[in-house]
Amino acid sequence: MAGSRLWLSLLLAAAFAGPATALWPWPQYIQTSDWHYTISPHSFQFKYHVRSAAQSGCSVLDEAFQRYRDLLFGSESWQRAALTGEQQTLEKQSLVILVVTPGCEQLPSLESVENYTLTINNEQCFLLSETVWGALRGLETFSQLVWRSPEGTFFINKTEIEDFPRFPHRGLLLDTSRHYLPLPTILDTLDAMAYNKFNVFHWHLVDDPSFPYESFAFPELTRKGSYNPATHIYTAQDVKEVIEYARLRGIRVLAEFDTPGHTLSWGQGVSGLLTPCYSGSQPSGTFGPVNPILNSTYEFMNTFFLEVSSVFPDFYLHLGGDEVDFACWKSNPDVQAFMKKKGFGSPEQKALVIGGEACMWGEYVDSTNLVPRLWPRAGAVAERLWSNKVVTDPDFAFKRLAHFRCELLRRGVQAQPLSVGYCEQEFEQI
Repeated sequence: MAGSRLWLSLLLAAAFAGPATALWPWPQYIQTSDWHYTISPHSFQFKYHVRSAAQSGCSVLDEAFQRYRDLLFGSESWQRAALTGEQQTLEKQSLVILVVTPGCEQLPSLESVENYTLTINNEQCFLLSETVWGALRGLETFSQLVWRSPEGTFFINKTEIEDFPRFPHRGLLLDTSRHYLPLPTILDTLDAMAYNKFNVFHWHLVDDPSFPYESFAFPELTRKGSYNPATHIYTAQDVKEVIEYARLRGIRVLAEFDTPGHTLSWGQGVSGLLTPCYSGSQPSGTFGPVNPILNSTYEFMNTFFLEVSSVFPDFYLHLGGDEVDFACWKSNPDVQAFMKKKGFGSPEQKALVIGGEACMWGEYVDSTNLVPRLWPRAGAVAERLWSNKVVTDPDFAFKRLAHFRCELLRRGVQAQPLSVGYCEQEFEQI
């Protein structure tokens, strides 16, 4: 039944031209038509009700309403357009949002529910969600449905959407060690992530080249391991700001401190932490991964990660552990037999997958070229992690992503073009 509903939504999308067919990522179920309603920037309001909520307000929704009002209408002085034509006689005055459960001051988690239903018809303009996180995803979809005529009138088509993510973990990794990314760049990335319905900011904070995280337990890590301890570091206040900025957009901050490899920058601030390398019987003067034979190593790690867990509130912490050569395992018939015996293959393992990520490593990327290299490429990953697995038509995706790239430009995200062509928004950016 679910599959037939999805195919119906795809057929309906092909039948009707308009902004509903350009949604990114594509929803699980959508039914739309060419019947549309006007929206007046002067009178349109976002309204919400959170059932069983003890607090008087909801910071997540209050701030989201202001963001999306600015995204939709900007700060221009709009003139009230004259309504002409039968389909333009109904004006939508508000989007009413009902959130079933409270949680406005909480942090998103792996278990957060992001389902929502969006209904736009003659009777109502209504968004229903079990949580505020689902309401945020529905708001993003609503914002993509609103379109503007050449005369300047805003419209929204009659639409019914039932939507939910395919995977609960939809991440974007940023590497801030190889090139330091200023705080505003990270915050701008979080905005673009929300537009694409990403929900995990995987912060690859430190690596071999530099240690920009300011540790209060081990301040020498930053003083000796960062590029510049005065300018190229992330303070406790910076981290706090990133976490709150992300929370308001329904995004978790998953911190990564890669160990035991990729730790050369650590060794500059903690004596004896790294393993001395040898050339024959003599030390070569170079160092490798964290030294696993010293008690001091485990004492340091215990203290350091206690600090990290107090700074980053997410339930999960990423310890890296990468650069393992799997080629040897694949070549060994005994290992292959072991994997087969343990069932490490086919459908059972797929059921354990919680999601995926787009990884933006920083060897050749800093704040000068991050945005056009990342967007809209990462959007393709976002759709694979949100939309149904049968949404795989590349032509359908290309048309929608090209349209969405223009929308990103309108929102101030300097996304790279997909092909030959142009966006009206290019002229608005000059």
